[in-house]
Amino acid sequence: MVSLKYAVVERERRFLVSAIPEGVAEVWEIEDRYVEGTRLRLREVRRPDGSVVRKLGHKVRLGGGPGEVACTSIYLDDTEWALLWDRLPGQGLRKRRHQVRRDGLHLVVDELADGTLLAELDDGDVEPAALPEWLEVVADVSADEAWTGGGLAVRGTDRGSER
Repeated sequence: MVSLKYAVVERERRFLVSAIPEGVAEVWEIEDRYVEGTRLRLREVRRPDGSVVRKLGHKVRLGGGPGEVACTSIYLDDTEWALLWDRLPGQGLRKRRHQVRRDGLHLVVDELADGTLLAELDDGDVEPAALPEWLEVVADVSADEAWTGGGLAVRGTDRGSER
């Protein structure tokens, strides 16, 4: 049994989309490193205001697939970040995350290095809502391991782990 004491549960659906929809509130630059042989991820987020957030995340699946995950995070200072980044082996992934807020809905569209657009919608504790007509869905990849962050990093969409 997984302890959820400090975890946030994500219930995400993922979709390949053909365009970034209107309503982008902010764009973040994200660099991840999925630590080999673990359920750990190092993440650096750079926001337009110049702020940088660095954290070590732990993801535990609650079901058989990638759709429901318990996530915990530890926020890191510069020294901790440098130490872990330099010493932990892993696969990297860079992306531009477009924060979309439209019609009362919040979703993100990750723009990968090769131009692929991957939309994520976290349903939280509610029943999945119908997809908005303005989201130009090409394919539902919610159950496809290849389209998780770890799957993309291993596949080599963008190594992104060199500094």
